[in-house]
Amino acid sequence: MDAAQNIAHEIQHDLESDGDQFLTFILAGEEYGVDILRVQEIKGWDSVTPIPNTPEYIRGVINLRGTIVPIIDLRRRFQLEAVEYGPMTVVIVLRVENPDGGKDRVMGLVVDAVSDVYNVPEGAIKAAPDFGSVVDVNFVKGLATLEDVMVIMLDIDRLLNADELSAVEHIVQ
Repeated sequence: MDAAQNIAHEIQHDLESDGDQFLTFILAGEEYGVDILRVQEIKGWDSVTPIPNTPEYIRGVINLRGTIVPIIDLRRRFQLEAVEYGPMTVVIVLRVENPDGGKDRVMGLVVDAVSDVYNVPEGAIKAAPDFGSVVDVNFVKGLATLEDVMVIMLDIDRLLNADELSAVEHIVQ
């Protein structure tokens, strides 16, 4: 088999494997994952239009081909140390399900860097441990060990459907 056939074989194997694919990204040295089917695109960091009277983790909005997209700094959302954006800083544009059953929303997450795409077999995601009231794990779908790396799988719908973010949608509209 030549190199092209090997790649085609690997892609076919990945498509046939059980489980889901997750895009992983780095945030403060930890690796997080989101369902790749929710990812619309990945963009380099660019300026945003700030919106007054919003939480500090909402950086503002961008116009993405006619759609107004709120941009959330995930470091600030998780109350991590803020850092200056660099050449590896990206915005992951995601489709988020509306909890009211209405039209899905599009939002962007600012992260330190994109890492990889993993096939995660069914059953590989384990429930997050209960830390009591010290750590809010409502946004965590679970934990998975992928290629010797612990990845925190995020529940994007819960993370991006908080009351404050609903308020931003009304401002944007």
